[in-house]
Amino acid sequence: MDVLLVEDDNAIAEPLIRGLERQGFVVHRESTGLGGVAAFHSRPSVDIVLLDLGLPDIDGYEVCRRVRSDSTVPIIILTARGDEIDRVLGLELGADDYMVKPFGFRELIARINAVTRRSNAPGTTKEDIAKLTGDVTLDSRTRKVTVHDEDIQLTRKEFDLLALLASDAGATQTRETILEQVWDAHWYGPTKTLDVHVASLRKKLGDPTIIETVRGVGFRLRSNADNDSAS
Repeated sequence: MDVLLVEDDNAIAEPLIRGLERQGFVVHRESTGLGGVAAFHSRPSVDIVLLDLGLPDIDGYEVCRRVRSDSTVPIIILTARGDEIDRVLGLELGADDYMVKPFGFRELIARINAVTRRSNAPGTTKEDIAKLTGDVTLDSRTRKVTVHDEDIQLTRKEFDLLALLASDAGATQTRETILEQVWDAHWYGPTKTLDVHVASLRKKLGDPTIIETVRGVGFRLRSNADNDSAS
């Protein structure tokens, strides 16, 4: 697996690279944000990006935004910034996970495995193309989503979340089921992650009611049958 590490602190980067290489990863390191963006676009083989926020030129948020603008490659933010607002912002910009320094190396490997496990997973719908409420179309083969025939850029987790809800539109998916299916069966990250991704999906799909919150249980995708009943 090819890893792009964007980290300017040698004291962190060098032992991390040695550890990853012992685990069989091929690691390419950049110490600036612009260097990380350029390296990513010049290395199509990159499987995952490990990204620091405190970089000497542009910060990691901007690197995340630029990478995510045209790629669904998994991104894990590695940073000393542990405030909730920093976590939420990173996830809203498309990061798949967020780890606060110092962190355990074995935990990092587990997180890498978790976010990459579904990188090539098929969509959860039975048919390649699903017509959803609100003139939303989901293509599980190409992993594309359109709204009113216009392409919508979703992160990998956003697509997987929408695909799971679309697999049984109108049915409620519990928070536990969503975290297990979209994130990992042994997910131990903040549950706020799910709420952030739901909010982002609602915004990108242009309809705050398309994903309904079932209080104390989970979420459901509004179905076409719901629309017919309302009309």
